[in-house]
Amino acid sequence: MRRTAGITTVALLVVLAVWIAIGERPAGDTGRWLRELGLSPRVANVNGVGVRYVRSGQGPPLVLVHGLAASVYSWSEVLAELAKRHDVVAVDLPGFGGSEMPPDLTFAAYPPTVLGLMDQLGLARASLVGNSMGGAAAAAIAADHPDRVERLVLIDSAGLNLAPKDRPAVLRLVGALPGAVLERLPVRRALTRLALPQVFFDPRLVTEERFEEYLAPLLRRGAVVSLSSLLSTPHADAAQFQALLRRIRAPTLILWGREDRWIPVAQADRFAAAIPNARLTILAGCGHLPQEERPLETAALVASFLASPP
Repeated sequence: MRRTAGITTVALLVVLAVWIAIGERPAGDTGRWLRELGLSPRVANVNGVGVRYVRSGQGPPLVLVHGLAASVYSWSEVLAELAKRHDVVAVDLPGFGGSEMPPDLTFAAYPPTVLGLMDQLGLARASLVGNSMGGAAAAAIAADHPDRVERLVLIDSAGLNLAPKDRPAVLRLVGALPGAVLERLPVRRALTRLALPQVFFDPRLVTEERFEEYLAPLLRRGAVVSLSSLLSTPHADAAQFQALLRRIRAPTLILWGREDRWIPVAQADRFAAAIPNARLTILAGCGHLPQEERPLETAALVASFLASPP
């Protein structure tokens, strides 16, 4: 019996070793949306970190800040419409997309990154649109640097759910594993397959093109180490973040998908109650990413809000 158990253990270790050695399959074709929009990503050195961004349009400045494990791709279906009236800058936050992957990444790096990029591009003041984690970063900038923010749009924003117990299960799993372990295990494709359908209400929108666009940055060396670091560092608790929201003075629009499974729609009411004079719009039949699930409606709501009288 012991001999059989020993052989079984060895066989499992061999299978595990082969699985790790084979690694992840490369991502498929990506970047078609950039070519279709005629956009060429650029990289700026911001606070010593290479930060990728795209820029399009003319008019009042507008900065788009994506959420966790996303990239500028998250704005691909609204960018052209918003660029009709605005100088639009979409940024890849450090650790994601085509930006550098710091191994010691923390959320505290994000507000200075956005402000530093604005400085380099000569944008003294801009409106900010942030989704999920990007919404938390945009809200922090609006609260702490009111002179830099014209208007604020928060789309299914994080901030009141940053404690590990309040996160989706897949993020708790990633945060519990050391980054060095995640870097070696070929699990990124499987984790993306698991997580991406959770942020859409309509499963038909989880196309192979969208899947590959989300997967490709996670396959870059150091990406999961950055992600693990980001998820394992302490964050402000809900009470602290709520106090931050009360300091926001920029006109604010809150957009939320009613069927958001990652940050429940009840959080939208808490944001609206905390931010003085905020407007709240709930989109029925929509999940965590309105800019991808309901792009035409989202772009129209954002453009209308930005053009409305003070």
